[in-house]
Amino acid sequence: MSDYMIEHTTGDRAVRYKSIVVVIHWITAAFVLTQVYLGFAFGSFPKGSVERTELFTWHKTVGVTILLLALIRLAVRLLNPPPPFPTDLPKWERAFAVWNHRIFYFLLIALPLTGLAAVSKGGPSTEIVGGLTVPTVPLPIGELHEPLVFTTIALVLLHVGAALKQQFFDRGPVADRMWPFRSTRD
Repeated sequence: MSDYMIEHTTGDRAVRYKSIVVVIHWITAAFVLTQVYLGFAFGSFPKGSVERTELFTWHKTVGVTILLLALIRLAVRLLNPPPPFPTDLPKWERAFAVWNHRIFYFLLIALPLTGLAAVSKGGPSTEIVGGLTVPTVPLPIGELHEPLVFTTIALVLLHVGAALKQQFFDRGPVADRMWPFRSTRD
C-alpha cells in the first residue's frame, strides 16, 4: 500500500470500487456486525449453559469466516487498487481513510487469530458449526482479543460516521466510490 492511495486523485468525479470489492465489503460488514452481537450475547448466559455453548460455537464459526473473508479481501485488494480520491477531498481526510482501511485489514485478521489463541487452552483444535474443527493458535495473544474488539467497534463507528458525513453533509463525489452511496452535489 503506497502513497498512491493518499495522493492520486481523479478530478471532481469519483471512480467506483469494482463490484467484487463492494460485495466483499458488505458481506464482511454483515459478518462483523453479527460477530459483535454474538460476542456480547454469549457472555450474557451462564458458563456451561447450552445457550452459551451454542452461541460461542457460532461466534467461533463467524470468526473463522471473517478470517477467510479478510484474506480473500486482502488478495482482491492487492489485485484491485482502490479508486483514486476526488481532487477536492482534503489530504487529512485521504490519510484518515487510508489508515482506517489499513487498520481494518489488520483487525479483520488479528481478531480471529487472537480469538483462536484465547480458546487454545482447550487443545490443538476447536469445534465450529457443522462439527468441523479448526486449529487453535497456541500463542499468548488471546488476552488481546477483547481490547481489539472494542478498537474494532470504535473504528466501525468512525468509518460509518465518515461515510455518512461524505454522503449527507459534504455531498461530494467521495460518496460515489461505494454502493449504495451517491453524490448528491448539484
